[in-house]
Amino acid sequence: MRLANKVAIITGSRRGIGFGIAKRFAQEGADVVITDIDLAECRKACKELEKYGKKTLALKADVSKSKDVEKMVKAVIKKFKKIDILVNNAGIFIQKPLIEFSEKEWDKLIDINLKGVFLCTKSVVKEMMKRRYGKIVNIASIAGEVGFINSSAYCASKGGIINLTRELALELSSHKININAIGPGIIETPMTDFITQKKDVLKGILANVPWNRVGEPLDIANAALFLASDEADYVTGQTLFVDGGWLAH
Repeated sequence: MRLANKVAIITGSRRGIGFGIAKRFAQEGADVVITDIDLAECRKACKELEKYGKKTLALKADVSKSKDVEKMVKAVIKKFKKIDILVNNAGIFIQKPLIEFSEKEWDKLIDINLKGVFLCTKSVVKEMMKRRYGKIVNIASIAGEVGFINSSAYCASKGGIINLTRELALELSSHKININAIGPGIIETPMTDFITQKKDVLKGILANVPWNRVGEPLDIANAALFLASDEADYVTGQTLFVDGGWLAH
């Protein structure tokens, strides 16, 4: 029960990596806030977590909109009176050659993936500062460290998250708030179906992975659990790559 009596917000958590983290946190004693743009799906996710005996809250929120984020934080404070943990997980992926990428698509991806981290962190830390305690985990990607073809906006957003994490660690340390990032490799989620469900594509991907398997949401959830726990009190500004050894090349 490493997160006993903690309250955690996980953005983009109705499925995939976000839900995997929410489930792991509930197993470890946290009350969990499920947020996404689909409220019905958020409620279904909360229903699945009931078996762990912890409180849950389903909220609709578009992390790229400051009003949505502020409303989300107010709702959490109203119900739980505090926020101990924030996981900035919400994100999208658009794969296109640069010359085919529209300005609208670029703005949408950057707004959700990077601006969303900024808005959620800004709003939540105001509450964390009052208690001089907080754990923030940003979900980046190995695409923030290396390039992936036809993924310019995605790589830019994830690289931005990694460096934003470093900078905010400097700003927030005096308030006793830890902020770290996780850089997943290829993880089996609905967002990566276009890779994992095509044998020829998957074979090429696994050639880069020494562990020779696709990751699972639980792999990321276990890393998030460590960074969100008091075991990581002396860890801040870091990016933990969970990629089966991809970046060891």
